Amino acid sequence: MVTRKIGDTLRYVLDAIVGGFAASGINPNFLTFIGFAINCLAAYLFAYGYFRWAGATIVLAGIFDMTDGRVARLAKRVTAFGGFYDSVMDRYSDLCLLIGLLIYYGRINRYAYVCLVAVAMIGSVMVSYTRARAETLIATCKVGFLERPERVVLIIIGALFDRMAPVLWLIAVLSNVTVIHRIFYTHQEAAKLAQLQAES
Repeated sequence: MVTRKIGDTLRYVLDAIVGGFAASGINPNFLTFIGFAINCLAAYLFAYGYFRWAGATIVLAGIFDMTDGRVARLAKRVTAFGGFYDSVMDRYSDLCLLIGLLIYYGRINRYAYVCLVAVAMIGSVMVSYTRARAETLIATCKVGFLERPERVVLIIIGALFDRMAPVLWLIAVLSNVTVIHRIFYTHQEAAKLAQLQAES
């Protein structure tokens, strides 16, 4: 009951923010850019070890991340470019946050964690790439369990509770497991598609 009330309150607040943005006439692509800029600030805070402030800043950026598409739909300003731009800025935001952590661990001479962040970066990029590339061959490739929302939530938890090391291990391992899952899934689906085409 309590969680339902919290959920309803959050939806009400989000709807109010979306309505306000839509009424202001602001370009949804500008909201996307603001979210990216705030994530760049969070990356700077990570680089200098202000993890809890960085976590709170990512939460703020998330408001813009959650509202840009909704504003576009409410204001009837949905465009193909807007979806493309949003995806590109999301990738930049993800990488900037991890670069901030890369700089931090480099500054304190924790080179094992520099390598860990690098592996997490590779996995994060490849999760998105494998889906995009697979969907040029098959209808859809949404398998796996560590997409962007899950990664962002993990980073926020790691920052706010000062548990970034285990979070990075989770991202590094599970993102690459998701990539491997998508490779096998695409192989299977592409083989099925080729068989159907051969039989027709």
